[in-house]
Amino acid sequence: MSRARALIQAGARYWTAVPISLVLLLLGVRACLHEDPIERLQPANTEAADPPGTRAYSGSLAVTRGGPVVVGFTSDELAQVTIAGHELRGTGLVKQRIVLPRGPAAIRVAMPRGARLVWSPVGRRGDPEYVPASSLSPSPPETATFTRPGTAITDGVIALGLLLVAIGTVLALARHRLARVPRATWSAMIAVFAVAAIVRWLGLDDFGVTWDEDVNWASGRNYVTNLLSLDFSERAWAWNYEHPPVMKLLAGVGAQLADGYGPARALAAAWVALGCALLVPIGKRLFGLRVGVLAGVIAALLPPLVAHGQIVGHEAPTVLWWSLGILLALCAHDDLPDDDTAVRTLRWRLAAVGAVVGIAVASRFVNGLLGPVCVVIVLVGAPARWRRATQIGLPLMIAACVVVFYAVWPRLWSDPIAALSASLAKLSKPHAPEPFLGVLTNDPPAHYFVAYLAATLPVGILVGAAVGLVRVVVARTRTTWIVLAWLVVPLAIVASPVRQDGVRYVMPCLTALALLAAAGLDVVAIHVLRRVPRAFPALAAVVVAYLAVTLVRVHPYYLDYYGEHVGGAGGVAARRWFETGWWGEGLDRAVSYVNAHAAPNARVFRDCIEPVHLAWFREDLWDDLTPDPRHAAWIVVYGAKLGVCRLPPDARKVYEVTAQGAVLAAVYQRPAP
Repeated sequence: MSRARALIQAGARYWTAVPISLVLLLLGVRACLHEDPIERLQPANTEAADPPGTRAYSGSLAVTRGGPVVVGFTSDELAQVTIAGHELRGTGLVKQRIVLPRGPAAIRVAMPRGARLVWSPVGRRGDPEYVPASSLSPSPPETATFTRPGTAITDGVIALGLLLVAIGTVLALARHRLARVPRATWSAMIAVFAVAAIVRWLGLDDFGVTWDEDVNWASGRNYVTNLLSLDFSERAWAWNYEHPPVMKLLAGVGAQLADGYGPARALAAAWVALGCALLVPIGKRLFGLRVGVLAGVIAALLPPLVAHGQIVGHEAPTVLWWSLGILLALCAHDDLPDDDTAVRTLRWRLAAVGAVVGIAVASRFVNGLLGPVCVVIVLVGAPARWRRATQIGLPLMIAACVVVFYAVWPRLWSDPIAALSASLAKLSKPHAPEPFLGVLTNDPPAHYFVAYLAATLPVGILVGAAVGLVRVVVARTRTTWIVLAWLVVPLAIVASPVRQDGVRYVMPCLTALALLAAAGLDVVAIHVLRRVPRAFPALAAVVVAYLAVTLVRVHPYYLDYYGEHVGGAGGVAARRWFETGWWGEGLDRAVSYVNAHAAPNARVFRDCIEPVHLAWFREDLWDDLTPDPRHAAWIVVYGAKLGVCRLPPDARKVYEVTAQGAVLAAVYQRPAP
């Protein structure tokens, strides 16, 4: 026994030392290669107006797209920045909106150490992002050159390395349990992951830019920069403080690699794909391998899950954390040893479940509902022999959740109560009114999410899920309680002020419904098609083909998908039953039409666009935007403004963007004033 314990301790030291060494190595490489963005500029002579104790530098800032740019700085002490003749001076966060032409802009800074340049380039709003060194040049605008402006490739690669170290460490610690997974299960999981990832990576940018991506992307980039700089000060983690940091850290890895959303969106697709793949072992435990495989494939091809797997948002990691937490809870009592280490092993497993819940909550507050689901699973699934030990171990699971949540959010470290109160207070504000079953409201009824789930499922999957629900209710086994908890507990969000925006707050219900649909189709194959040879594979092939056709029909506007039973997006838009054209999808094509056809310096009216910050007009069109549509040559109407925006009688529709018959955006032209 003593020799075995010594080997365990040696192994623990090894698996602790290796990842720590790799992390230190990566951070050391970053410290050697990193260049302070301000020091990328040319040292300048101090002027009388410069604040005392500051460093003076001058050079150029790369403006890769002309138009309104928010520029500024953040500094604890007095600082001054001059950009293209515009002077900014002050302390704290100082910023100003400036319309700049495409190309290098002259910049001079007089800033103390620790201060940072920030900006929001054309098309991005919300909290500003740190200006990377690649967007600065020591040369004046006439001779300035830039290499991949807007990127921080080194930081992105190192951040990706840290992420892989974290994933590798977890896999190494779980290597013995992973080795017991059958090859058939691994093969099915890999296949589901590949299908889910490829479907989301195809046409990754075809739908345009959506509402909150700029906020998540920019704050994520800042958070990764802070992490690599080992800056854990409260002010450095206050960007987009109403939401926890983990989702933004994951997005921030991709945000360093490009001055655009592509890499971050690709990572979001990977998180959803992993969540779909984990349905295979979950379904295998609850219903059998073939149900698990079909559940994973259905989830991979469900339009709402495809839609939110292409966006830099909170939904993608939510799908992963719920699948992972549920699977770990299901496995908590597997193969417990028959010696005095069994209770300790069980407690470690419960702590691991709690840690996943903590990470989930640190991605999005509403993921706290994963905790009760995991509690139900471990209690219902506990064999009689381990029931008492499981109940005693639940506080450890809760403690692990709280500790992990606190540890990964540096903003909480100094005053967690005040920080959480500020975040929740900002989230409690009422949202804009939206149509729901023919009524425009910002306080929809309690059945809001149930109605959306029913409307956004393809009718074939909805019928399969209904059959599966009957199956689990009639069975009255532990699977009944597990699946019902998974399906119903996320709907508790109706008790909060966030009854809005369709299914985005109840994403776990979609994976539960995918599992129920697979279980229901399994029943149909067994009892209805029992005389048909290979009935289940044939039925599964039909379902996959049906979902593939559904995706092709609505591509690339999966966000606006509604089932055949409600008339598709066109039907719900005509009846004002549900939201369409809310996220900004399709607006890029309407704006591109104006950019391609408008005369130089034409007058544009953009106040019929919601969200207006996604309208990336050509830079010469910003000089004379008009607040009166009667003075405009071009008018773009989008989203909630469709049908309610008052247009001049001589406005003629020349272009529109549609999805399933619903108009997302429209362009109107008038005689030039």
